[in-house]
Amino acid sequence: MKQNKNISDAPKGDRIAKVLARAGVASRREAERMIEAGRVSVNGEKLSSPARNVSPEDRILVDGKLIGAPEPERIWLYHKPTGLVTSNKDEKGRDTIFDQLPDTLPRVMTIGRLDINSEGLLLLTNDGGVKRRLELPSTGWLRKYRVRINGRPTEGSFDPLRKGIAVDREHFQPMEITLDRQQGANAWATVGLREGKNREVRRAMEAIGLTVNRLIRVSYGPFQLGQLKPGQVEEVRRRILRNQLGLDDEKPPEVRKKPIRKRR
Repeated sequence: MKQNKNISDAPKGDRIAKVLARAGVASRREAERMIEAGRVSVNGEKLSSPARNVSPEDRILVDGKLIGAPEPERIWLYHKPTGLVTSNKDEKGRDTIFDQLPDTLPRVMTIGRLDINSEGLLLLTNDGGVKRRLELPSTGWLRKYRVRINGRPTEGSFDPLRKGIAVDREHFQPMEITLDRQQGANAWATVGLREGKNREVRRAMEAIGLTVNRLIRVSYGPFQLGQLKPGQVEEVRRRILRNQLGLDDEKPPEVRKKPIRKRR
């Protein structure tokens, strides 16, 4: 009986920070800071702790304004150019990707990162749950990079990386590496990995005596950079999200009517 009572008395709804994140107000971590700063109220009660569950019937205000309804999970493909930092703000005053994204985008978060000198595919999402899910190593998605290396490596040069290597006491999982071609003083290779630790490809190459002078991420799991040009953003279709992530449609698909041609 006691166990049944505990189950029935369990708080209903979702944590307030999760609700704020789904409404596009902020990430969960940022939402928690907003709550601790006294900027969030529920049914007229100002919150001081994020340890609060809320339901759709609750009236939630942030800075005195009613939050919107939860947004469906969305993902965008972004071709990150070099020279931009993958963060909301940079302590050195450098430009970030958020300084360059189109104003038409809602509030988004990055899935993973690319360092300032790297370019290529960066996934963006409006949902913190999707972000965490796709960043987990357990997701097991292969991330592929086109890598330009100074020098004349051979296929055998990459054997230590194919077996897995430790760099500065940090272990990197085995990488999939193919030597593509030699182009003057540089060689091009395709590198695949399933972790994505900080500057992993560059640090691994340095550990075997090679220097990377260009790095382009071309895919992240099933999502491809394709013909997307630097700085361009393209939203992933809902059908693809449903197939790849198992997301349920929250709204019926929009049916486009064919234009009616007037007879002459």
